[in-house]
Amino acid sequence: MDILYDRSGNTLKVTLWGELDESASEAVRNSIDRNILLSDARRVVFDMSRLSFMDSSGIGVLVGRYKKFAKRRIRFFVSSPNPTVDKILRLSGIYTIMPEVETA
Repeated sequence: MDILYDRSGNTLKVTLWGELDESASEAVRNSIDRNILLSDARRVVFDMSRLSFMDSSGIGVLVGRYKKFAKRRIRFFVSSPNPTVDKILRLSGIYTIMPEVETA
């Protein structure tokens, strides 16, 4: 699992590569938290165009970031999931707290 961060204005783009599963979730969680805090972003977009697989641990990572940073009024979005990842996101209801945006 690789992560690329790109800051533009008040937006932090988090591009996820590979598989977001239980074995990667702790490291991903820690990395995202650290980069959100360092960036002081008001908006975070999870670019999932290069994410090949995600299980419930990945949903936990996303929901956990939302809950952790809600009091800081940071808004979260999801971009470009493949059909398999999109199905998991839809079934989990994640789009109710992290709307999908067309481009990251």
